[in-house]
Amino acid sequence: MTTPEITDSHCHLDFPDFAGELDQVVARAADAGVTRMVTIATRHATFPKARSLSETYDGVFWAGGIHPMHVTEEPEMSVAEIVALAAHDKFVGIGETGLDYHYTADSAARQQESLRIHIEAARQTGLPLIIHARDADDDMARILAEEHAAGAYACVMHCFSSGPALAQAALDLGFYLSMSGIAAFPKSSELREIFAAAPVDRILVETDSPYLAPPPHRGKRNEPGYTAHTAGVGAEIFGLDYPAFAAQTQANFDRLFAKAAAWNAA
Repeated sequence: MTTPEITDSHCHLDFPDFAGELDQVVARAADAGVTRMVTIATRHATFPKARSLSETYDGVFWAGGIHPMHVTEEPEMSVAEIVALAAHDKFVGIGETGLDYHYTADSAARQQESLRIHIEAARQTGLPLIIHARDADDDMARILAEEHAAGAYACVMHCFSSGPALAQAALDLGFYLSMSGIAAFPKSSELREIFAAAPVDRILVETDSPYLAPPPHRGKRNEPGYTAHTAGVGAEIFGLDYPAFAAQTQANFDRLFAKAAAWNAA
């Protein structure tokens, strides 16, 4: 029996955690059914590495932007600079961008400015916005809605672990929620309830590796192949068998990340 295919919609293969082991990491992912992954570059200096990884591995795509926690350390990107990245055949998403007030609330104004720049780039390219949100639910919901009213764009709430109000606000705008290893943690019952209340055709799966490994690998380095463990929990949440949930998340990814789907089809 063949292993159902799934996609790790968010990982960081350019991080030093994977140095010298990428061939094996990609091979292990394929063995687990994870035949595609989107590696996310979060600083200017990492864009070339992410692009190179997408050119090296058939199943690897990339996205880029300035992570909200880095906005005071990195030169601000213009809309035109972000749009220029999208000229690459395998550049499939804008970000990650967003708001993080957990450790970096002092840069909230800069984060909000950067977020709006990335949103405009998502509008202009038609590529999905990839959102990081932590301890900023009210401002996040407000800005996403304000900007969507000013001009529609597509979006995924990556590694969603915020509250039900932000989940509903995102879903009301037609956005997607991405399920990471956090959803598989034993103490994450409230988060699982938020996912269970969402439409299954708006769910993606991811690792955010090298972070947040799901059980049974919790506390170790995460890697794309472990998406299968989170997808197993997702299937349970939605009352589906694993192949059905895997197929649903593949359809969802293809709908949102249409550029990746078109590249595969070609």
